[in-house]
Amino acid sequence: MNDSSWGAPAPAGYWGPDQGPAPAGPGGPLPAGPAYDQHQAQQTAPMPIVPDVPAAGDQEPMPTPPQPPQKKSAGRDLGAAIGVGVGLGAVIIASLFIWKAAFVGVIALAVVVGLWELTSRLQERKGIKAPLVPLAVGGAAMVVAGYVRGAEGAWVAMALTALAVLVWRMTEPPEGYLRDVTAGVFAAFYVPFLATFVALMLTADDGPERVLTFLLLTVVSDTGAYAIGWRFGKHKLAPRISPGKTREGLVGAVTFAMAAGALCMEFLIEDGTWWQGLLLGLAVAASATLGDLGESMIKRDLGIKDMGTLLPGHGGIMDRLDSLLPTAPVVWLLLVLFVGTG
Repeated sequence: MNDSSWGAPAPAGYWGPDQGPAPAGPGGPLPAGPAYDQHQAQQTAPMPIVPDVPAAGDQEPMPTPPQPPQKKSAGRDLGAAIGVGVGLGAVIIASLFIWKAAFVGVIALAVVVGLWELTSRLQERKGIKAPLVPLAVGGAAMVVAGYVRGAEGAWVAMALTALAVLVWRMTEPPEGYLRDVTAGVFAAFYVPFLATFVALMLTADDGPERVLTFLLLTVVSDTGAYAIGWRFGKHKLAPRISPGKTREGLVGAVTFAMAAGALCMEFLIEDGTWWQGLLLGLAVAASATLGDLGESMIKRDLGIKDMGTLLPGHGGIMDRLDSLLPTAPVVWLLLVLFVGTG
């Protein structure tokens, strides 16, 4: 109904132009005149004025208000991660520069916990029973042997650990023997043997500075990859292995690690030069990234996000060792080539 329906009343007996006679009521034609008009006025409620509204099909959709941009999530509890990182750093620095033997103990402890996490996840997710006892004892012995007897001691301890794994598994039924001992030998190489190269670095006269350089470059590489990848990352590096890693993050890792390497070789390592630090940083960025991808491959195969929950904001010990372990032999070798064994 539009506004023209509210005009002046029609004359008595009038229905409207060209509309024929007035309509009939129940008893015949409706009466006309003022009495009818007054009666109808009393029975009819006034109708509110409603503005014209287009039909539903003609209505244009209401514009959607702009949404505030979503902030990128780091995916971790940064407060807890920073607190744990600072605490671990304090323990490492104190043991490294106060008493070398204490730092060897820190390495051995990290190795044992890392082996426990790895073997536990293998058994939970795949039913693989890599024997923990010979791995833990042999792994700790491997680190100590590398510090006391050098590379030769580390190799002997590695061989004895592998032999112990084969013998220990013989106490159980033969089903799955080959699978279990293969996983055990892999674990012995992946965790304690690679960690032994940190102990080898420590044996040099400037051992604490070499280990500190190794740790700083690895942490800086990871930090550069995280910071640049989180802020600018768009192109996936290896989406089938680790969807969160980007090529931009890799560029950040290389840039940060090379800059830190130049500074460390110039000011921490005796007889080191800045250009050696650039090469060292480049190598560290590559090995740390590959190590991270390697553990991501293991975790994807196991169907887990983290190896453990021991470190709030970080996951488990193995989630912190993933980039350190493969980087240790790379840094040890390059430092030996650049400045000797010390």
